[in-house]
Amino acid sequence: MANEIPVYLFVGFLESGKTKFIQETFEDPNFDSGDKTLLLVCEEGEEEYNEKKFAFPGVTLKVLEDKAELNPQNLARLEKESGAGRVVIEYNGMWLLQDLANNLPENWIVYQCIATADGTTALTYARDNSMRSLLLDKIARSELIVFNRAEAVNNDAARQELHKLVRQASRKCDIAYEFADGSVAYDDIPDPLPFDLNAPIVEIGEDDFGIWYMDCQDEPQKYVGKTVRFLAQVCQTNRAGKNSFVPGRFAMTCCVQDIQFVGFPCSYDGYKALEQRAWVTVTAKVNYKFHNIYRGKGPVLTAISVEPAEKPQNDVVTFS
Repeated sequence: MANEIPVYLFVGFLESGKTKFIQETFEDPNFDSGDKTLLLVCEEGEEEYNEKKFAFPGVTLKVLEDKAELNPQNLARLEKESGAGRVVIEYNGMWLLQDLANNLPENWIVYQCIATADGTTALTYARDNSMRSLLLDKIARSELIVFNRAEAVNNDAARQELHKLVRQASRKCDIAYEFADGSVAYDDIPDPLPFDLNAPIVEIGEDDFGIWYMDCQDEPQKYVGKTVRFLAQVCQTNRAGKNSFVPGRFAMTCCVQDIQFVGFPCSYDGYKALEQRAWVTVTAKVNYKFHNIYRGKGPVLTAISVEPAEKPQNDVVTFS
């Protein structure tokens, strides 16, 4: 089996500061792992790399401007030719991250994903449905987003709006604001959950399913062994596994064009009697284990009871 190749992913729109962030990272001796590095640049902005300032040798820079070049065979070839032991990708902000995930060689593992955004345009993009959708796609996979040129969003209203934007995609992603003088401020707006995790039965409000879904996906371990009760629609699918269905809700990411069904596989002996799209109240135990629907480990429910329920006033939920 081929050696595991760690991938460090930098995402964001053109001129959002990706190149500057990577340049500064490569100038830091602490980023020297001793391995050769393959740097893949998927879009070129005004800023260019200064390889003379890199703190370590062995960096091979390749430009991939055509998405067709992102395929396992080509990437594996570049890895072999460069002799790289790690990969850094400056990803095109207009490409979906799933397109990359679908085309990485099997031995390439994303270790870290960092997003950058330009503070002077962030709110404009956040208010535009198509650009917002692309922004959320990047934030959802990132552990940190850095808003540079932060002077433009250095007020409470702007910070609240950007905080809400990020939390719509991820409750785990840290938020930082970088100013022209190099100083950095971190978002400290609290994110209390709208349900009691210490209750004997964790009651998920009918409008809070999206928040619970995202939090359970982000931090599944804190739900293991807990009993939850929630309102959901029935999804009968073979992907749920033996004696199972998927209770879930339709959720809106940013606009009506982005509505999708989200839920968790749930084992239930009486699943065959459930009608497709029927509304039910599910009481279930949460576990965290392998399931084919995740192609790995994820939250898996075991139903204690499934009872008929009425359709709620708002049948589409959000993630924030």
